[in-house]
Amino acid sequence: MASHKILVIDDSTVIRKRVKEMLPPGFEVLEAKDGVEGINLIYQENPNFIMLDFILPKMSGFEIFEKLQSEPKLQKIPLVLMSGRKEEVTAKIKEPFKYFSFIEKPFNKKQLTDAIKESMQKAKKRPATAPPTVSGATDQSSVASAQEIAQLKAKVAKMQKEIDALKKQLGQLVTFIKQKLK
Repeated sequence: MASHKILVIDDSTVIRKRVKEMLPPGFEVLEAKDGVEGINLIYQENPNFIMLDFILPKMSGFEIFEKLQSEPKLQKIPLVLMSGRKEEVTAKIKEPFKYFSFIEKPFNKKQLTDAIKESMQKAKKRPATAPPTVSGATDQSSVASAQEIAQLKAKVAKMQKEIDALKKQLGQLVTFIKQKLK
């Protein structure tokens, strides 16, 4: 199971050590003590799972979260956000958390296991190009909006073809009825 890499990004050595102890044996646990180290490990190691502290030195957990949400390849990685201050998380990311899990510090092994399972299920349900869940993300939301507009235009064109076909059928039906009434 060494192919299962779990990246724990937290400035607390105690939290990183506790998470490592709580996980079943056989997982390769990578550790980062700040945001910059964490984002570098994400790109270098391609982890299968990320546990991310929200408040970090050098680069915040929120900045890493935004980066994960902006790249389709990174969006697919199951994520558990960790924080001792849920209100700081919900001030920037609105609930319900659709594509990741949140765990409040301190936590026990069962809470950790449940959060991991939940985040894995949420990651599987995520569409290939899900819109960012970050409030106030300008560049990301404009890209997502352009994609949504293109998708909507395609749907409108398809619906217009269906409407035209229905109009034609209705015209044929009306003609048929008129002939029968004569």
